[in-house]
Amino acid sequence: MDNIQDLRKEFENISQQNFNGKPAFGPDGQCDSDEEVDLKDYPSYTEALYAKLIAPHVSGIYISRWDIKNIALVAGDSMAIHPRKRMFELLMKYATSKENMQSVLDALEEHMEDKIGIYNEFIKGYPNSAEVFQPKIDKAIKTMKLFPQIIEEYFE
Repeated sequence: MDNIQDLRKEFENISQQNFNGKPAFGPDGQCDSDEEVDLKDYPSYTEALYAKLIAPHVSGIYISRWDIKNIALVAGDSMAIHPRKRMFELLMKYATSKENMQSVLDALEEHMEDKIGIYNEFIKGYPNSAEVFQPKIDKAIKTMKLFPQIIEEYFE
């Protein structure tokens, strides 16, 4: 039993020295960063949107190939199943008009709201799961707040 206590103390000391008392990773395994990345820092706008909208560690929501297909369908486009990145690129080719982009973002927001609803059900049924799901909800809400900026930057 003494060995376990010694091991805990040693781990706490290492964590304190290396991470200044902060965890190395957030609840979803990603490092927190206070640095906001501008959408213009990417080589193309499609790359920027892919990084902001499709990466689950940024958006809080995993968007599968079938999800992209359904988002496209709700927005008024139809597409076959391809790798996720290719499907997103095809979706962005569809969203070259302001109206189509708004439709895509509306469908994406609806999808994200559905996922947030599921996460909230988990939290309600299993309160201890809030530690896992609340950061994802917060990221999703933050991502959806970007949608007006996307329209503004992309079309004006």
